[in-house]
Amino acid sequence: MKRPESDLEAGDEALEPGDDEATLPSAPVAGPTMHTRFRGYLPVVVDIETGGFNPRRDALLEIAAVIIGRDADGRLVQESCHAFHVEPFAGANLEPSALQFNGIDPYHPFRFAVPELKALQEIFRAIRPAMHRQQCRRAILVGHNPAFDLSFLNAAVERTTIKRNPFHPFATFDTATLAGLAYGQTVLARAVHAAGIEWDHSQAHSARYDAEQTAELFCRIVNRWDQLNPANH
Repeated sequence: MKRPESDLEAGDEALEPGDDEATLPSAPVAGPTMHTRFRGYLPVVVDIETGGFNPRRDALLEIAAVIIGRDADGRLVQESCHAFHVEPFAGANLEPSALQFNGIDPYHPFRFAVPELKALQEIFRAIRPAMHRQQCRRAILVGHNPAFDLSFLNAAVERTTIKRNPFHPFATFDTATLAGLAYGQTVLARAVHAAGIEWDHSQAHSARYDAEQTAELFCRIVNRWDQLNPANH
């Protein structure tokens, strides 16, 4: 089925009045804004750590979101990171192999985990003012193989019955594809290394660390492209 191609595509929405509208700033940022770079979409890099591969059955255990902005010269930069350890939802499945891979103990007392609803609400409350400042109508998820992260995000939104999800429901930017084009690498650690970014294996598979490294990779690729093609942005 062909995706819609109108100026306001399916899944797009303008900012609407709501309970959290008072948190929006009164004026957009000075200087270049994001709406001119990605058709009104605000890139937000998301990484999710889970208890398996099934978004409806397996637990979401960590989520991090890095909001991307632009500096005075129009270059993409990391604006802020919002990360949470998340409590497994009631009845969630936890695959031992997944927990061994990411090293997460879901019930460790020092995780200070929060319910899915609180984690999503806090992240969305940070994204909406950023959308307003950058004059964007919608957030778009950026990730390394983002179909995985988007499927878990959408499943959590459905479970928690959040009505105003700022993310586009199906469109994403994939840094694995971008890094394959720019550096000939598709594995995150190798792509980061090829981009000249440090990689700490001891911190890998933490949602915050992976999201921040992916965000730096995304910014470097886009900034390099814009440097080579100044008329395109």
